[in-house]
Amino acid sequence: MASTTRIEQALMAALAPSESGGCPPKLMAALRYAVFPGGARIRPRLCLAVAMANGDDDPAAASAAAAAIELLHCASLVHDDLPCFDNAETRRGKPSVHRAFGERIAVLTGDALIVTAYQSLAASLAANPGRLAPLMQIASRAVAAPSGICAGQAWECEPLAVLSDYQQAKTGALFAGATMAGAAAAGVADHEQWRALGERLGEAFQVADDILDVAGNAEKIGKPTGQDASLGRPNAARELGLAGAINRLETLVSSAISAIPDCVGANALRAAMLLEMQGLLPVELRRAA
Repeated sequence: MASTTRIEQALMAALAPSESGGCPPKLMAALRYAVFPGGARIRPRLCLAVAMANGDDDPAAASAAAAAIELLHCASLVHDDLPCFDNAETRRGKPSVHRAFGERIAVLTGDALIVTAYQSLAASLAANPGRLAPLMQIASRAVAAPSGICAGQAWECEPLAVLSDYQQAKTGALFAGATMAGAAAAGVADHEQWRALGERLGEAFQVADDILDVAGNAEKIGKPTGQDASLGRPNAARELGLAGAINRLETLVSSAISAIPDCVGANALRAAMLLEMQGLLPVELRRAA
């Protein structure tokens, strides 16, 4: 999919106002710490890949959309790691934000990243309000109730949760936001047709994450394993078994690729998606299953 250079530049531009002076030093440092260095950047890469498949006639809009999606994702990770949720000590191979800067700064960092996502999107598309409006709606729907990532986190607070509903909200919603935002940034009027691709990819990534939580190596994946069991959260590998979860993953990947709408770059996007999905799980886990 798309090169990470464009994404990193867009993220640096989005955070630049907070580093221009006047920001409390700890908060400023925590914002950068939460965003850089990043993980796989799969959501913003997906956003740009969809924009490019649809002509990418406004690269600035697509880059701003991709950065906003990633900032919202980073905010969710900061909050997800807090003691009141996962109480995770590490993220992306280093201490989580609340471990490095304290719980109060971590809460504020997550909040500030959410606002920064919308602020940078609005600033970047001020001259193109026709595309700004749908992008703001897409990002909001991916985060808010009833089915955004906030709802996904809230399902963890309920006594019972349907696995698919939980995964669609916790992970699928922001993936759908990424695919729809990429299309909207490229001027596609019917960006809703790109929702299915994002939702299926998101669920596939969550199933892969579930598998790694049960059978992965904490040092290799950069975060603790066994969290779902200890926190009583739904997990595809525990509910379906390792082999069943891997079969579910493969079905979702196939379904996602089939859901790519017709567009000028559809064939190239399908090939890129297939290549990306093949790296979701280590080979040894597939063999073990």
